[in-house]
Amino acid sequence: MPLSTPSRPRKRLHSRHVTYEGYQRDDGLFDIEGHIVDVKDHDVTLLPGVRPAGEPVHDMWVRVTIDPSFEIRDIEAKTDRMPYPGGCDVIGPAYRALIGANLVNGFRKRLHDAMGHVHGCTHLTEMLGYLPTAAVQTFAGLRKREDEGAGKPFQLDRCHALETSTETVRRYYPKWYRGAA
Repeated sequence: MPLSTPSRPRKRLHSRHVTYEGYQRDDGLFDIEGHIVDVKDHDVTLLPGVRPAGEPVHDMWVRVTIDPSFEIRDIEAKTDRMPYPGGCDVIGPAYRALIGANLVNGFRKRLHDAMGHVHGCTHLTEMLGYLPTAAVQTFAGLRKREDEGAGKPFQLDRCHALETSTETVRRYYPKWYRGAA
């Protein structure tokens, strides 16, 4: 269901596209790739010069290689377009500090602690913040159904619809339903 029609005329000024793609490798590992592109619909004056309308202000990539337990085995971050050449594009190797982190166990805190503020690039760090969800979606369908195992399914109690006291859990995960809140 799309948003309602805007109530006032408007003109778009900025577009941000973020994509994530998950790949299964032949060595048993998985690559999750993120890409972010920011484009202005008008010429924008940056300190290094004018960026014409339609040319990216940001064009950044990240590839995170994980094992089946979501542990980061390798990471690569690249910046192709940026506002400050020679500054923005040199931080990529610093993200290797995240090797060994687990995407589903404390990753966002570790990401913030290691790469937040001046320790990393705002845009790369922001993009990596959504990577755990992309990784979980990459694994969907590759494992047995989450309601068939002995352990509580990963996604339960991680969002409002899947709180174990909801009708959704009663209906789809009855084993884990704990009654109305």
